[in-house]
Amino acid sequence: MAAPEQLFCWEGDFGLPSVTTDCLTVLAYVQFAGAPLKVHKISNPWKSPSGSLPALRTNQNETLSRPSDIIIHLRKQKYNADYDLSAKEGADSLAFISLLEEKLLPALVNLLVVVDGKNFVDVTRRWFAEHLPFPLSLVLPGRMQRRESERLRLLRGEEHMEAEETLEKELLRDAAECMNLLSQRLGQSQFFFGDSPSSLDAFVFGHLAPVLKIKLPNGKLQQHLQTLDNLCGFCSNILQLYFPRNSAGTATPTQPHDDHVPYKRRKQLLSVVVAMGAMLMYALFTGILSISVQQGALEEPPDEEPETHEREHEQ
Repeated sequence: MAAPEQLFCWEGDFGLPSVTTDCLTVLAYVQFAGAPLKVHKISNPWKSPSGSLPALRTNQNETLSRPSDIIIHLRKQKYNADYDLSAKEGADSLAFISLLEEKLLPALVNLLVVVDGKNFVDVTRRWFAEHLPFPLSLVLPGRMQRRESERLRLLRGEEHMEAEETLEKELLRDAAECMNLLSQRLGQSQFFFGDSPSSLDAFVFGHLAPVLKIKLPNGKLQQHLQTLDNLCGFCSNILQLYFPRNSAGTATPTQPHDDHVPYKRRKQLLSVVVAMGAMLMYALFTGILSISVQQGALEEPPDEEPETHEREHEQ
């Protein structure tokens, strides 16, 4: 019997099984389809076979990172959560997934990483800095912000990136419209196409669950979602049915998991030592700090021989 394929994802927090939209989408689909994967929840993307998360290592030593590619691969392996969908339902599913990526995803990128600096500084960067190993914790959050800024630029176009306040209003408006359409489509049903979850349910959960569960200083998008009771119940229902361990409690960035505390202290101490060493070297090279040695300390003690010869001469 072949060994199970391996899925690498960001670890969970905030009552979620993972902290990123892509990882949540893949984890939800794996649960819905019953795929027997070996899941590794980690906080170091360098331990992933692709250097990014999520990543699926197949039995053919192929590595897949995009959620859509991972889902297509699982379907080929007969783990298909969309098996019972009609042709029309399949078309509707693709249309709503495109709507999510066009209307809601840019708002999420903006909300958590790019324009809203307070959310990024107080929540996103803080979480990754506390959970990433040193020195990735000093480098990766900034690199992530630049990558997501470029991603938003591609999604919205260069001409929409100049006025941040105008951009934020447009993104919130588009995201709210997308949520309203999803709410209307879901209605009072448990899932979008009846009693069984599909790939659309996985994508919607992956996009909405972070908005619902992560406490943000700027919570405008979260406030709108909370007015849509059926979508909030949809996310909570999936958490309770498929991720009961995570839905039992919610951790915050200021209250890390216990197994991170000793590691975090070692990382903080090492960071302080490295920072002090760098400051000292900078001060020496720039001349801010100089080392002076007293001349007397370098001079050798006077030779006693002349004094000895002088006594002998007197005698």
